[in-house]
Amino acid sequence: MSPDKRKSRGPHPKDESCFSAATLPLLRTAVDDLSWLLSRGYSMKASLKLVGDHHRLRDRQRKALQRCAASDRNCANRQRRLMAPEAMIGETIAVDGYNVLLTVEAALSGGVLLLARDGALRDLAAMSHHYRRVHATRQAVELISSYLDTAGCARVLWYLDRPISNSGRLKSLIEEVVAAADSPWRVELTDQTDRLLKESPHVVATADSAILDSCNRWVNLAREVVRHSIPGASILDLGS
Repeated sequence: MSPDKRKSRGPHPKDESCFSAATLPLLRTAVDDLSWLLSRGYSMKASLKLVGDHHRLRDRQRKALQRCAASDRNCANRQRRLMAPEAMIGETIAVDGYNVLLTVEAALSGGVLLLARDGALRDLAAMSHHYRRVHATRQAVELISSYLDTAGCARVLWYLDRPISNSGRLKSLIEEVVAAADSPWRVELTDQTDRLLKESPHVVATADSAILDSCNRWVNLAREVVRHSIPGASILDLGS
């Protein structure tokens, strides 16, 4: 997958046709179909192809389908460990930096966001191993920092993947923005972000499915930031 070189996380040229109001009933049916197969033990790869081919979905629609579907068991397990926003008071929050940031950037830029079956809010960004700062980056960091301050967190640990290019520059920007935050922040570059989050004793902020299925507790941070600070965000509810 090629890196996204746009200077915005706004709508992809194909989004207007892929996610028009007329396509939503079909996409919701496809999410149900894929979730049904996953709930019965079928693999994501085979099931996604079967459902995508059956409904004649385009590539970007299949990507949305993959991010929104989940088995009944995974949905139940994730919901059981999801913390309410008010329960964040006094907690240390371990943030999956790129995962949360990209979603908030997309919301600020008018990009398509997906409300998935497990309740998580996800985007359709294709970053690969390259991160490019966009016009909304600083504002996104400010909104995340402001929300966590308001939530009364005791401490924030923000993890960035070291192998992704420009992580060092993003680390400096985040540290500059949060210098005056009420809660102490630590921004770390790491080669093992996923493992650290899966094993963290703290509350994890992410929408990454693999991490959600392993961590002890999590908070739907991107969804809460968007809900409170970006009321005009373009959100497609495909998981109802």
